[in-house]
Amino acid sequence: MKLATLQKHHEASFVAIVDAARGRYWPVAEIMPGLAVNMNQLLQQWESIKGDVVPNGEGYPLVGVKVCAPLIPARNIFCIGKNYREHAAEFSKSGFDHSAKADEVAPEFAVVFTKAPETVIATGAKIPRHAQVTEQLDYEAELAVIIGKGGRAISKADAFDHVWGYTLINDVTARDLQKNHRQWFMGKSLDGFCPMGPWLVSADEIDLSAASIQCWVNGELRQNAKISDLIFDIPSLIATLSAGIELKPGDIIATGTPAGVGIGFTPPRFLQTGDVVRIEIDGIGRLENEVGQ
Repeated sequence: MKLATLQKHHEASFVAIVDAARGRYWPVAEIMPGLAVNMNQLLQQWESIKGDVVPNGEGYPLVGVKVCAPLIPARNIFCIGKNYREHAAEFSKSGFDHSAKADEVAPEFAVVFTKAPETVIATGAKIPRHAQVTEQLDYEAELAVIIGKGGRAISKADAFDHVWGYTLINDVTARDLQKNHRQWFMGKSLDGFCPMGPWLVSADEIDLSAASIQCWVNGELRQNAKISDLIFDIPSLIATLSAGIELKPGDIIATGTPAGVGIGFTPPRFLQTGDVVRIEIDGIGRLENEVGQ
């Protein structure tokens, strides 16, 4: 199942089931009248209603309907840094990494930071250039995990029971701010620095053991890896985060980016106004954004 947040003309946004192949959608509010239509609220109720959220009839055409960011989280997005070995190596060599131990390439423990909810924008929206703040704008293609069932002290064996599904994220980063402030929040959390979407895809639709993640900048393939290459896999991340933090439905975990980001080149290849970043993961779809002013 694919769940999207859509908008017709200038009306209020609404949550819908989407059939991307057929280009159709079904508003959840029509399937279950009276049900809250905010994506966060839907995920919070999902365990008790999931058997009833079933599309019926022909639905409506997606043509002419705006695809919004699928989910604005209620709290910061949990993000994992340096979670692919080749990216950890390129970051270590770049001179921008102040978080590593001497001679460290792959981290011993998961590197966790957060992005503010205000970073989230939709596919098709322009990434703010923030030229007055940063001169070193970079891209990071990532798989994001959507928590469907909350919990604390979740074991690795039970972790996937707590996953509703997945989406795409571009963890846009101001590398100079990331380096200068040492803690990564400033460099990661400028407004508009988290393109997300195009929709949420339920876990049963994706084979993570075979899925690839790819990123193009202006049509040039820059990142290309397997999700199975993660250093800390999804069960490990859920177990680590939930050990002392209660995870809640609607929480988002961005799992890290593979090699091929701008700072991995010599000289670095930072984003500029007009550049277009496209990210794809098998089974999810395409997230595409242009860098604005």
